Amino acid sequence: MSNLNSKVPSGPLSEKWTKHKNDINLVNPANKRNIDVIVVGTGLAGGSAAATLAELGYNVKTFCYQDSPRRAHSIAAQGGINAAKNYQGDGDSTYRLFYDTVKGGDYRSREANVYRLAEVSANIIDQCVAQGVPFAREYGGLLDNRSFGGVLVSRTFYAKGQTGQQLLLGAYSAMNRQINRGKIKPFNRHEMLDLVIVDGKARGIIARDMVTGELERHSAHAVVIATGGYGNVFYLSTNAMGSNVTASWKIHKRGAYFANPCYTQIHPTCIPVSGDHQSKLTLMSESLRNDGRIWVPKKHEDAEAIRNGTLKPVDLKEEDRDYYLERRYPSFGNLVPRDVASRAAKERCDAGFGVNKTGEAVFLDFASAIMRYGKEAAAVQHIEDPSEETIRELGEKVIETKYGNLFQMYEKIVDANPYKTPMMIYPAVHYTMGGVWVDYNLETTIPGCYCAGEANFSDHGANRLGASALMQGLADGYFVLPYTIGDYLADDIRTGPIPTNSAEFDAAEKNVKDQIDALVNNNGTKSVDYFHKKLGKIMWNNVGMSRNAKGLEEAIAAIRELREAFWKDVRVPGAANEVNPELEKAMRVADFLELGELFAIDALHRNESCGGHFREEYQTEEGEAMRDDENFTYVAAWEYKGDPGKAVLHKEDLEFKDIQVKTRSYK
Repeated sequence: MSNLNSKVPSGPLSEKWTKHKNDINLVNPANKRNIDVIVVGTGLAGGSAAATLAELGYNVKTFCYQDSPRRAHSIAAQGGINAAKNYQGDGDSTYRLFYDTVKGGDYRSREANVYRLAEVSANIIDQCVAQGVPFAREYGGLLDNRSFGGVLVSRTFYAKGQTGQQLLLGAYSAMNRQINRGKIKPFNRHEMLDLVIVDGKARGIIARDMVTGELERHSAHAVVIATGGYGNVFYLSTNAMGSNVTASWKIHKRGAYFANPCYTQIHPTCIPVSGDHQSKLTLMSESLRNDGRIWVPKKHEDAEAIRNGTLKPVDLKEEDRDYYLERRYPSFGNLVPRDVASRAAKERCDAGFGVNKTGEAVFLDFASAIMRYGKEAAAVQHIEDPSEETIRELGEKVIETKYGNLFQMYEKIVDANPYKTPMMIYPAVHYTMGGVWVDYNLETTIPGCYCAGEANFSDHGANRLGASALMQGLADGYFVLPYTIGDYLADDIRTGPIPTNSAEFDAAEKNVKDQIDALVNNNGTKSVDYFHKKLGKIMWNNVGMSRNAKGLEEAIAAIRELREAFWKDVRVPGAANEVNPELEKAMRVADFLELGELFAIDALHRNESCGGHFREEYQTEEGEAMRDDENFTYVAAWEYKGDPGKAVLHKEDLEFKDIQVKTRSYK
């Protein structure tokens, strides 16, 4: 075990980033033309990084397994992006965004990184407006803001419920400009399957052309991994079905430490599971908690009646409803952070107050907001003594303007009109705060290998505040990585092109080919999905919303057994040299089966509760998370040693000099 050096610059917190940019090495524009950079993943983090690096003059190759970067999972982000511009005049500032983020992460994030994130957040909005991103605006023309969980200000910029899509189109247009200039060479429908290290430095990748099945060698002076999170280790999650851990796991097996894998976020507002036939879950934006009130019946008999269909939720009297978040957390109410809201929903459902047939759902009700907005609209339109029906119609129009596409999506999936009856929601796996360990420069423990966006262990600690994923991805891609990678590449201006006919490329390609051959020729009896679903159930039941030592130990043993069964009995139809989605899934699930074990090991070693990591043995009398700051104020970074069960723990101690560490309270 060792203590990791995060390379955080010295000096006052508010001056660190400026000082660092002034101190690091730069690359002459003429020399950038001689340097190649590979960017794996073209979502918000990868797309913005690729566009910016190419704009600076580097030769960039991009890789994505989709047919277009526009299909990256970033497109699914709905609610908004945070920035400390204080347009609302409600007391926001760079420091308050920094404070809220550290507190929201339960004091398990790196102080300097979070402050930098808050510092550059305002630049992101200016960049995106210049690109034409259609953020919502107020009547006077200023950009509008709304609130998200865990904060007392409105700092979230949004484009209806399509913010991720609009931001991704902005990054994609910037990429297209560089593709047209010849500075970016895109490799769509290509999947990275190994990292090539030459003389201790990342110098290229092995990628598979997913159309022809051909393995390709690509070299560069540096490699950037920006391939998102690993929530699909649970099988059912809000992530796109193709989202995976493969690129991150491949570099982990080549020497990049994997940090805090047990820090996974459970999102409180997802459409509940309806049966074993499902392959993914659907997220309803957290922005809905601005106006929606969350409740369950106060009485068991009422909950039972609603589950049986003999009582409609709209017919339950107000005094018989338990608005449990407002009751337990009066200061923040329905806008408590995601981990708090998720555990509270689980507690109510476990106690027998769930409202769907499975007993695993709570209500998200917009009736109060509809009437409130309707009365305001009637006043604005000078309608005297409006009827209740008129008020409702006016209010529904306001709600439609704010959340229309989300309501439409819910109705299509559930076949229930959320304007007339409350939505049903339940927590589901969403975002991963853990990931590849990086230093202040976003460099992994492999020289020349960088990691950006959700793929790194990020700036969010043990719990991400809503609307901060887009902020971190674009901050890394537009404003951090393009500076810091130059400090490393300044030593490569005389290196010349990296050859791909070396022994290191030979060995890496053989490693990939051997794995593919083993899967294609296995001739087992079970499908890939059979093993993935089994893994997902182990993870959800033992390493999900709450964990305990016994369950984690059982999970570790069960995952090892499942992994052995996978390699003995998985069946992958088709051949390697053709389009083969089952082969693609098999390689990804093989990585999930290794990550899952490390995930449980990390959760078992962390004898505390913090943020998204909730150990049942460590909670207050009121059921809140109980941290152990004396023993666990560190980042747990794991080094691969040939098997997930043999991983070696390294620590990065977390120091808080500008913020007081205390028990989180949203009451």
